[in-house]
Amino acid sequence: MMSDDLYHENQLLRRKLRAFLSQARENEQKQRRFHEQELRLISTPSLNELVQRLLFNYRTAFRLDVVSLVLHDPEYEIQRILEEEGVRLDELEQLRFQHDLDALDNLFGVSAEPRLGKYRVREHRFLFADATTGLRSVALLPLVRYGSLIGSLNLGSVQEGRYREGAATDFLQRLATVVAICVENATNHERLKRVGLTDSLTGVNNRRFFDQRLLEEVGRARRSREPLACLFLDVDHFKRVNDQYGHQTGDQVLRVVAGLIRDQLRASDVLGRYGGEEFAALLVNAPAPAALEIAERIRAVIADYPFKTLEGESLAATISIGVASLAQDDGETELEPLANELVERADQAVYCAKNQGRNRVVLAAGD
Repeated sequence: MMSDDLYHENQLLRRKLRAFLSQARENEQKQRRFHEQELRLISTPSLNELVQRLLFNYRTAFRLDVVSLVLHDPEYEIQRILEEEGVRLDELEQLRFQHDLDALDNLFGVSAEPRLGKYRVREHRFLFADATTGLRSVALLPLVRYGSLIGSLNLGSVQEGRYREGAATDFLQRLATVVAICVENATNHERLKRVGLTDSLTGVNNRRFFDQRLLEEVGRARRSREPLACLFLDVDHFKRVNDQYGHQTGDQVLRVVAGLIRDQLRASDVLGRYGGEEFAALLVNAPAPAALEIAERIRAVIADYPFKTLEGESLAATISIGVASLAQDDGETELEPLANELVERADQAVYCAKNQGRNRVVLAAGD
C-alpha cells in the first residue's frame, strides 16, 4: 500500500516536473521571440516601417488577434510624415491618433502602467478600429518618454483569459519602453530629414530661417537707421477647420494662406512659418503706415479667397495680424533682446486682434 502511494506521488511529481520544464521552454522561446522583435524594432529608422512592424509583424510573431497603436499627435505632424512617405492612413485602421491626452490620461492614470484584463467596449473602443469585434481581453501598454505619455500599444485577444488582471507584466513593460523609444527615435529621424530652411508643408521659410534673418535685419536696420516692421499673422479658428474638415484640408488652407501672404510681400521682405497656423514677416524699410497697408491687403485677400475642402465644399478662412515697428535705440542694446522685443510686440498686437473679434489688423501699442 505504501509502495503504491509512493508510486503515485512519484508519478505526480514527474508530471509536475514535465509541466514545469514545458513552461520553462515556452517562456524561453517567448523571451527569444521578444528579443528578436526588440532588435528588429530598434534597427528600424523609418516611422512607416516601424508602424508596419508593430501592427502586422508583431501580431503574427506572437499570434495576437489584434494589435493597435495610438499616438499623441496634436499638430498632425506624425500623420503628415507618414503621408509624405506614401502611407495611406485610411488603410491602417489600427493606427489611431489623439489630438489631446485626456482619454489616455484617464485610462492609465498617474502611474502609467500596463493595464491587463477584460475588454470593456465603452472604456477601450477608442483604442481600436471601429470594425474591431469579438475581443475578450486586452493588454494596454502606455508609451512614456521623459514622464510624458506619447501614446499606447494595445494587444487584443478573443480569449477571455489571455490577459488577466494582476498577471506578470515584465515582458510587456519592457516592450512598452522599447516601443516608446523607437517611436521617438523614428519621429526624430524623420524630423532631422526635414530640418533645413524651408517649411515642407507651405514652401515658405521655416522658423529657423526666420530667426536667423531677424537678427540680420535688425542689425541692418539699426546701422542704416531705416524702419523695420514685423507682422505676426495667425489664421483664425484653425483648430475648428482641422476638427471639422480634417487635417488634409487644414494643410491645404495653410498652403494657400502662405501663398497669398507671399504674393503681397516684396522680394526684400522675409516670410516664415512661425509654428502651426502662425506666420511672421519682416518688412524691410517699411514705416508703420506702409506696414499697416500691406497687412490690410493680406487680410482682405485671405478673407475674400474661395477656400475649398478636398471634397470641393466651400469654407471660410480669415486671419488676424499684429503689426509692430522696430524701436530706435542708441546702439547700446544687444541685437537679440531688440529682435525679441519686436516679435513680442507684434505677437501682443495679434492677441489684441483676436480679442477684438479676429479678421483684423492691430498696430502694437506705442507705434
